[in-house]
Amino acid sequence: MSNSPYSPAHEHNRRAWDQRVRDGKRFTLPASDDRFRNPLSIVDGIGWLGGSVRGQRVLCLAAGGGNHAALYAAAGATVTVVDISAAMLELDRQVAAERELSIRTVETSMDDLSMFRPGEFDVVIHLVSTCYVPRIQPVYLAVASVLRTGGVYISQHKQPTSLQASCNFGPNGYGIEEPYYRLDPLPEVVGSLHREEGTLEYLHRWEELLGGMCRAGFVIEDLLEPDHGESTAPAGSFGHRSHFVPAYVRIKARRLGSGTTERRIWTP
Repeated sequence: MSNSPYSPAHEHNRRAWDQRVRDGKRFTLPASDDRFRNPLSIVDGIGWLGGSVRGQRVLCLAAGGGNHAALYAAAGATVTVVDISAAMLELDRQVAAERELSIRTVETSMDDLSMFRPGEFDVVIHLVSTCYVPRIQPVYLAVASVLRTGGVYISQHKQPTSLQASCNFGPNGYGIEEPYYRLDPLPEVVGSLHREEGTLEYLHRWEELLGGMCRAGFVIEDLLEPDHGESTAPAGSFGHRSHFVPAYVRIKARRLGSGTTERRIWTP
């Protein structure tokens, strides 16, 4: 019997990301020197955070890897980084020590933030990771519980269509291969540029991504689809496929008053 505090899906992904760190896979490489020259422009090139995070209490959620947390700390924020992977968090501690930055690291899943106080953070930055949990609503409720009233929640997600679409370019473009109303994990992949090999990933519908956020007590202020498309890139490449099928969606939301953010039992 396993002694893990996590669900089987969470435990699988914890082990997978620990292994990806050992193998030096993408998203496990610490930020390079040039990214620290103007760190806020790297993590907030859009300007959603108003030009400064100095003194702000920032939670980098499911964001280990020695990159974003260090950049926010270098920009003057008081940073906590949460990740389910101990190996990813170790990269943050290494970068913090090398650059003399103060970063608090907490190992937990993104849908369990019970170790934090209500309203403890001014900003929650949530990198692309909701695809690794079977249900997204508990994540939104957890974020609402630790973000202060009026606080900003910036998250990025894999678009449902990108998780449905083939990676192979055919005579009719990139075809839809996976059902939209799917509850079980997506099929395993090898060598994909749009998914992470070895992990369990789940497709979340727009109703869950956007409607779920509103139901958890957030108001959506802006939404962008980062453009990674390259029409002249080789067929089947990340850039070429992104020209047909956008890979990500980025959302800026704000937590409403405490009267609207009570923890609710959510049944899909």
